[in-house]
Order: sequence, then C-alpha cells, then structure tokens
Amino acid sequence: MARMAVLSALILCLWGCSMPRGWEAILVLTDLSAGRGPSGLKERTPPPRRLTVPYAVEGRNYQGDLYLPCERIRAGLVLLPGAAEEGKDDPRLQAFAETLARARFAVLVPDLGGFRSLRAGSRDIGETADAILWLSSRPGLSPGGKCGVAALSYAGGPALLAALEPRAGQRVRFLVTVGGYYDLRNVLTFFTTGWYRDGDRWRRGTPNNYGKWVFVLANTDRIKNVRDRTALEKLARRKMDNPAARTDDLVRGLGPEGKSLYDFFANTDPRQVPALVERLPTPIRRDLAALDPSRRDLRGLTARLIIIHGRDDDIIPAAESEALARAVPRDRRGLFVLDGLMHVELKPKLTDAFRLWRAVSAILRERDRA
Repeated sequence: MARMAVLSALILCLWGCSMPRGWEAILVLTDLSAGRGPSGLKERTPPPRRLTVPYAVEGRNYQGDLYLPCERIRAGLVLLPGAAEEGKDDPRLQAFAETLARARFAVLVPDLGGFRSLRAGSRDIGETADAILWLSSRPGLSPGGKCGVAALSYAGGPALLAALEPRAGQRVRFLVTVGGYYDLRNVLTFFTTGWYRDGDRWRRGTPNNYGKWVFVLANTDRIKNVRDRTALEKLARRKMDNPAARTDDLVRGLGPEGKSLYDFFANTDPRQVPALVERLPTPIRRDLAALDPSRRDLRGLTARLIIIHGRDDDIIPAAESEALARAVPRDRRGLFVLDGLMHVELKPKLTDAFRLWRAVSAILRERDRA
C-alpha cells in the first residue's frame, strides 16, 4: 500500500512531464522498493548478467562481482557495501546492484576484505581507488574513461577519500553516499555516548550498538598485546550476539592498551571523548585520522556528490551528511534527507516521493553525461 502511494505521488509530480529520464527514475525507484520482487523495470528489461571477475592494479590482486546490463552500457559504477560480513553476497546489495545494471550501469562490487571481515581501516582507501582505476580504464565498461561510485554507510568515507587521491580522483565522475559520514570523531562520540553534533548544537539520540562493536573489531588488530586483542574481540562478538551479555570476565584481565580502548567505548560522557581518543594506541589514532574526511579540504573535489541519508538513522546521524554537504561547494553536490530510509534500508514513505525521484534522477543525469 505504501509503495503504491509513493508511486501515485510520483506520477502526480511528473504529470505533464515528457522527459524520458523522469519516467525512468520512477521505474528505478519502484524496482529498488521491490527488491527481488516484480516491478515495471523488471518487466521492461532483461535480467543482468553477474560475473565473478579477478582484477589487478599495479600488481595488487582483487576479486569482485561485475553486473552487466543486456542493453548498451551507459556508464560504469563501483558499488561499495558497508562494514558487513556478507559483503558483496548480501541479497539486498545484490538486488541493488541488479537494479543499477537494469538502469544500464556496468556495476563492479569489489570484495574488499576489510569491509567483509569488519576490519575496516585506512587501507580501504587505496583498495577503493584501485577498484575505481580498474573499472574506469575499461572503455567497454566505463565510456569516456570515468566512472561513478556508490558507497553505503561506512564505505562513504573511504570512497570520498579515494576520490581525493590524485591517481583516482580524475577518474570519478560522480559519488553517491548513502548513510555516510563526514567527521569520524563525531560518529564515534555518537556510537559511544548517544550525543552528536548538529551544526553548532549538541543533540541526543539512541544509537544502534552495532556501530560501536564494529569499531572495536576493526581496531583489535592494532593492539600489540595478544591477550588484550583476544579479549576485546571476544567481548565485541559477545555483545553483537547479545547486547545484555556480561563481560566482566574479559574486562578484568585487560592491560593498558586494551584498557584504553575499553575506556573509550565504555564512556558515556561526550566531554571525555577528546581525552580518551588521545589515550588510544598510536596505530588506532593514526587510522582514525586517515579515515576522517573532515580533516581534508573538500573544495577541490572534482566529482559531483549526491548525498542521501535517513532522517532517523540510528547508526550514523543525518547531521553527518548535512555537515558533508556544507563542506562541498553548493554547485557540486545534492543533499537528500529521507523519512523512509533507516541507515541503508529503503522503506519509502509518501513524504519521500519527490526527494527520492530527484535523487535517482540526479544519478541518471550523471550516467547520461558519460
């Protein structure tokens, strides 16, 4: 019923509009909402092909899934999952990739070990840049020698930073972030305390603890003490399985390194975050700095930025995407905050109809510029 209401609203928005791209955006939107179910786009387009492809850049070897439309390719697109163990094999991500391929993108979903193993780190920036270089260098997949990037959740940070690298930046035509971040320290403050910055004001929310435990898992490898590393990994896994689980047995034996990380994620006072960050082991602080777009000047970004976020996101606050939009020249970005998007899961509401249509139309417009 909600899906039909959104479709009806879109038709009203487009009444009298003769632009083919506008109608195509409706078909793409309804297919995104349908997932693997029937849709008008599926009725009008043959199923995309999915191939597992090895690829190499400067001697570095990777593997990914390549989704190819059965019609003429209009543009290449690197699609990056967030930090999730299913990675490129998540059925929701696969359905998203298939929709994009039906919209005549050649879609590469790289299998990046850091994302899948929940060991996110600064290496993700270089690996993302390599995926961009490989796809954009194939004229049959990326006409014009440039491609787009679509990044979900945490992947938005590495994607944005890869687009700033000299070797990859000139190859990125546009960048879509869904539920992404701008200031990593602000996100970690929200993970741990529930407080986040909205412009100059502090606001309180109820965070989904998944983000906090992913952060712990991502950083255990940067702790030298094997006993601390093992205990913290067990603690994070235990909490992911059961948020109410007791962990006293694991906390008691922590040494100074492990205790500094534990004190950081156990803290609930946002005023203590800066001091606790400074106590973290040097490798963790170095990686946090490398993964933080707010430390970079984004005014030189050549790619157009399409920023999408859920208003009530409980993993990364929408204020992060709003801050990102403020850091980029107005003529280089579009910001779309939706009521029916919970982090990266789309359940469109009637109030989202026009904003969703504009967001998808913006993506298709960038495709057509190729």
